[in-house]
Amino acid sequence: MSNVLRVGLVGAGNVAAHHVLAWRQAEGVEPVVVCRRDEKKVKEFATKFDLDWTTDYHSLLQRQDIDVVDILLPSGLHADVGVEAAKAGKHVIVEKPIDVTLQKADALIAACKENGVTLGVVSQYRFLDGSRQMYKALTESKLGRLVQGDAYIKWYRSQEYYDSGAWRGTWALDGGGPFINQGIHLIDLLLSVMGPVKSVYAKTKTLAHDIEVEDIGVAMLEFESGAFGVIEASTAIYPGLPARMDIHGTKGSLTIEGDKMVFMHVEGEEPVVAADVDAGGSSNPMDIDVTPFVRQFTDIIQAIQSGRQPLVNGEEARKPLQLILAIYESARTGAEIKL
Repeated sequence: MSNVLRVGLVGAGNVAAHHVLAWRQAEGVEPVVVCRRDEKKVKEFATKFDLDWTTDYHSLLQRQDIDVVDILLPSGLHADVGVEAAKAGKHVIVEKPIDVTLQKADALIAACKENGVTLGVVSQYRFLDGSRQMYKALTESKLGRLVQGDAYIKWYRSQEYYDSGAWRGTWALDGGGPFINQGIHLIDLLLSVMGPVKSVYAKTKTLAHDIEVEDIGVAMLEFESGAFGVIEASTAIYPGLPARMDIHGTKGSLTIEGDKMVFMHVEGEEPVVAADVDAGGSSNPMDIDVTPFVRQFTDIIQAIQSGRQPLVNGEEARKPLQLILAIYESARTGAEIKL
């Protein structure tokens, strides 16, 4: 068992159960302890999943039997705890986004490098079946030169969802609304396909919730390649539609909807059309499949074991954050923002 990586979870909110299940399905790793300040809730969680527990993450970081710290706190606390974990010699996993400012993201990236530990950021959409099919088609250059890439996250969240945690819907700890919280999944996926963004112009509003951040917005992108793109992000669209991404090239187009590639038509081939789309969290934030988490955690474990970088490392996770912050700056100032 000496070669098995042992994981400590800091945070036991909504997505923590998915993480525990995913860690247990991945090979070469075992979750052993969870931390949450609320003693009653952390005991309940630990009992359910047969884990040790603590209310003080510092004691978790001091444990010599913990190799990896999985941080599941409000977004604005990711780097604070991650830097401490890195200094304690632990490999660091954080849920998306990496944090809510580039300064804090850079501090976490630097701390992990300085202490020789691996940093991985959860971006499980890259590991969906539909995403894998898309990457294969693009690797084979089936679409030709890419001319447009669009992402649509028209989801629904109730007021009760935002009221369920004091940090939700705040600039300080949530970092914003659907662009940085729900939309970041597809924004990361879009950038991994279309490449860097040259400029962005955006508008946002708060129309359906009592929160300080946006609940709907639209951004127009120009990529460095010359291609264009559109991102629509919302938690005000009832009842919530499956997330969708359209990629268009000079020789073909494809669409990912939910977890599947539902359409692809390329020059010289018959169109591919799929059905039975999984809505995947469009209205229920917990209606998400564990499998992509298992795939990403497996990639991170293999990266730690081999000394390579995981697919979604700190630098990769910084890219969607940079774009999202530019979207917010454009919405605030009314100006086109150069990246």
